[in-house]
Amino acid sequence: MGSGTGMNTETSAPSSEPASASPSQASDQRGLSKGAWIGIGMVALIVAIAVVFGILARSSTEHSLATETKAAAIPSVNVIYPVASTLSSEIALPGNVQAFTDTPIYSRTNGYLKSWYFDIGAHVKKGQLMAQIETPELDQQLQVAQADLKSAQANLDLANVTSGRYQNLLKTNSVSKQETDVAMSDAAAKNAAMEASMAGVRRLEQLQSFEKVYAPFDGIVTARNTDIGALISGGANSTPKELFHLAAIGKIRVYVAVPEAYTAVVKNGDTATLTLDEYAGRTFEGTITRNSNAIDQASRTLNVEVDIANPKGELLPGAYVFVHFKVPEHVKNLMIPSNTLLFRAEGMQVGVVRDGHVQLVPIKIDKDVGAKVEISSGLQPTDAVILDPSDSLASGQEVHIASRAEEARPRAVQNNAGAK
Repeated sequence: MGSGTGMNTETSAPSSEPASASPSQASDQRGLSKGAWIGIGMVALIVAIAVVFGILARSSTEHSLATETKAAAIPSVNVIYPVASTLSSEIALPGNVQAFTDTPIYSRTNGYLKSWYFDIGAHVKKGQLMAQIETPELDQQLQVAQADLKSAQANLDLANVTSGRYQNLLKTNSVSKQETDVAMSDAAAKNAAMEASMAGVRRLEQLQSFEKVYAPFDGIVTARNTDIGALISGGANSTPKELFHLAAIGKIRVYVAVPEAYTAVVKNGDTATLTLDEYAGRTFEGTITRNSNAIDQASRTLNVEVDIANPKGELLPGAYVFVHFKVPEHVKNLMIPSNTLLFRAEGMQVGVVRDGHVQLVPIKIDKDVGAKVEISSGLQPTDAVILDPSDSLASGQEVHIASRAEEARPRAVQNNAGAK
């Protein structure tokens, strides 16, 4: 038993020295630790590379966006190059045709229209009867005035006889001087009353003569505003009503608003030609008769009258025509569209693109024909003039030409540039 116990004690007693690992196990522990570090390093490198690439990509994107934003901020403009003027040595301006004499016809008396003899479009001669008016009240007034005149005449005759008798009796001292003077004064008063009555009769007779409406000149009836039975007012206490409208068109007046720039070349006595759509290819020659000798402050134009013979009545009042004035020959100028002009406080200007920047150039207009203007100074054929410039356009502003300059440049300018 003692030996059994001793064996048990010998077998189960722990060793005082730690158990040592085998060489293969130690090697595995050291290799795992080194691989982990290599993996961590690889992951860190990949992350660093991804971060760097992300930062570079973001920076590139921001730079590209800034570049695009800056480019988008530069406005694009369309340009055109000035060309040699093709305007002729005359100017054509719109004119307004008016009858040489144009007047409304009114009645000078009150009554009712009895009859009329001419309608619109009728040609009348001076002195022809155009209408007749019934004036019953006026006729009665005239009869009363004529009766008053006869009474005044009879009173005057009696007063003259009495005055003569008194003057004869005074010679024999049969009457006093006072009585004779009274008789003579009564005769003078009766004479004045008779003259007043006579004047009243003449006035009513004159009004009665207005019962017949006559044409004051040769012309054409352009309007009839009355009819039989219409009440006619002479305008004493009310606004008169126009009976007829008469126009003389054997000779017509054409009024033209001439721009201030051409007032020096439009002179009285010079000839001018007239054209209108109704007579394509035909011209009518007239004479500059007069002008207003004053510039209209609103339109800055001179009102000019051109008289043109119209014996056949081909030109009608109110027609829209063009009047052509001759102007002196001049050197060839440049021409640009009117939608390139800038109206500034400094004067007329245009925007020119030079080295990618705007330069506002003052110009002087020689002719203005509406859609185009002729420039006498300020531009060269090689200047790229901006079309439809904005009101905010300023010198030094950077711009981008929407189309290639060579495409917009005239062929003659391109050839000259190539020769150089």
